[in-house]
Amino acid sequence: MTFGESYPAYPRDVAREIVTVAHFNLGRVKELVSARPPLARAAWDWGFGDWETPLGAASHMGRRDIAEYLLTQGAVPSLFSATMLGHLATVKEMVAAEPDAPRLAGPHSISLLAHARVGGKSAAEVFAYLETLGNADQAAPVALSEAELTAIAGTYVFGSEVSQQIEVSTDMHAYANSPMYTHTPQLNWTRKGTMGRPLFHMGDRAFYPAGAAGVRIRFGEQAQRMVMTVEDGGEKLVAARAEG
Repeated sequence: MTFGESYPAYPRDVAREIVTVAHFNLGRVKELVSARPPLARAAWDWGFGDWETPLGAASHMGRRDIAEYLLTQGAVPSLFSATMLGHLATVKEMVAAEPDAPRLAGPHSISLLAHARVGGKSAAEVFAYLETLGNADQAAPVALSEAELTAIAGTYVFGSEVSQQIEVSTDMHAYANSPMYTHTPQLNWTRKGTMGRPLFHMGDRAFYPAGAAGVRIRFGEQAQRMVMTVEDGGEKLVAARAEG
């Protein structure tokens, strides 16, 4: 057996897998956690600091079976898991302790109200309670016309390697009618070889990617070319759209 330089830290691919399968595969979750119990508390960054845990994944997918198993294995319960599971008393106590908590979003900018929605009948009372608060759902993005979206879409390049390309697409069929979002994202942002990030418009062609409300992705014309700038903390990426 070969031990990498990161040993004894768990391999990155293992952390990514447990978070991935916690969205949909209870059997694989059990295999991974039974072999390495601390994986029940793992976390993975899908991009721009959009951190997600296995419990977070199960919670926004409405997978009660996976969430309940993870909790028995040491996963740390959260407001989002309590909401999806329909634990009304717990949710009320947490909101009473921190009144601004309902406006916080979970992984991928999925709102607290959406977690109650995917919880189904078991979370119906929590859903009704959160609706009375008025601040537990996602804010609507600023509308963009089809022509404006088409004007932005394309492949943006910031280097000579294939991985230094970003595809901005208007294909949002994966999110249409999804219970996870009250308001459907408007564009999909994907660096080649990575997971796509839905974008939400804030006005003036400025967007934030799902799960990272502090990041700004802006589009504008420079020298008759569409240019994208990505600002995250002190870092700024600039990419020009490939024409033709």
